[in-house]
Amino acid sequence: MATSAGPHPLAPQRILSLDIFRGLNIALMIFVNELAEIKGLPWWTYHAPGKVDVMTYVDMVFPGFLFILGMAIPLALNARIRKGDSPATLLGYIALRSAALLVLGIILENGGRGDPALMHGLGRYIWGLLALFAAILIWLVYPKTTDRLRCNLYRGLRTAGFVLLVGLAILYRHTARDGGVGWFSYGYPEILGLIGYTYFSVSLLYLTTRRWLWAPAVWFVAMTVFCIASTAHWIHLDLPWYKFPIVNGSMASIAFAGITLTTIFFLEPRFATFRQKAIPALVFAVVTLIVARLLHPLGISKIRATPTWCLYTIGACILLFTLLYYVCDVKRYSKWAFFVKSAGSNTLLTYLLPDIWFYILAATGVTWFGTHFVYGWQGVVRAFVFTAVMLLVSELLTRMKLRLQL
Repeated sequence: MATSAGPHPLAPQRILSLDIFRGLNIALMIFVNELAEIKGLPWWTYHAPGKVDVMTYVDMVFPGFLFILGMAIPLALNARIRKGDSPATLLGYIALRSAALLVLGIILENGGRGDPALMHGLGRYIWGLLALFAAILIWLVYPKTTDRLRCNLYRGLRTAGFVLLVGLAILYRHTARDGGVGWFSYGYPEILGLIGYTYFSVSLLYLTTRRWLWAPAVWFVAMTVFCIASTAHWIHLDLPWYKFPIVNGSMASIAFAGITLTTIFFLEPRFATFRQKAIPALVFAVVTLIVARLLHPLGISKIRATPTWCLYTIGACILLFTLLYYVCDVKRYSKWAFFVKSAGSNTLLTYLLPDIWFYILAATGVTWFGTHFVYGWQGVVRAFVFTAVMLLVSELLTRMKLRLQL
């Protein structure tokens, strides 16, 4: 392989297959989260229990996020480098983006747990709505303008969002398990927080070794080996996620697999045709699936973050992206994916829409949706309808130029 990624032309700014891949993942996330509330469905429609050595398609949604995140990292960072960003600017960009994801994750994890009696009567779900509203004001993409009045308005809205979020953070309190008064819970920073921490560690490692095209593959192998060693209890590193972002290596291995696939498709200059890209990609997928099968004695579990779960997901993601790339970027058949267009390009806003809806229902005391169409095939239809509505709202908001970007 070539030794430097610097002079090689990168992929276009928007890659149809990657946007569609991201949109499909978001749509599936909304669907399975809604489906989790439905009773009387087959076991494979839910997350697999942690003590059972099995995984379902639902268990592949979160790692799909990590894989797509990994694919986007080299494209985004190399684009900023081409624009002239200094190392200090890049580090600041990575840190701020990671912090933003972590803040959003903490909001979503704690939003429904506040104690109104300890927050001067402010309802817990009202707190969650206000916190998400403040976050939207901060990370909303405001129109570009040279008008001084509008610039000051947009700056004022962003500042107001920041002040509101800080005030809500100061006000927040919940009743701890021991009966005492507690502040935010950091035991689990929700999916966005985990993605943010993974993004931080993986981006730093990629940035320091980006000149070598083979480095992501080496990092992927290293993280996979670390995950194997942790799962097999060859090493014992029991540290919380906020002290050691790599944790057991599982999330980082999935992200580096995504970076490796981006290297194959868009960074390696010798892979110019689809055939030249697809062959190493398919070999990569087959190898991960074979190794996953060999590691069955270590168990298969999303909850335990076993290497088998990682590798099966990676293999599936590689195969799916290769197919999407052929259909959408080679053959240019992309109109079929119209329903996930906004979810793929306005991802963060689409991700937050179900949570905003939940907070609205909880804050207003509406319980109808919690007692109707909650069993069997009727519940499946409900989940499909809910997903379609969320995607439609995302599309409408995107057309109204409401877009979030960290």
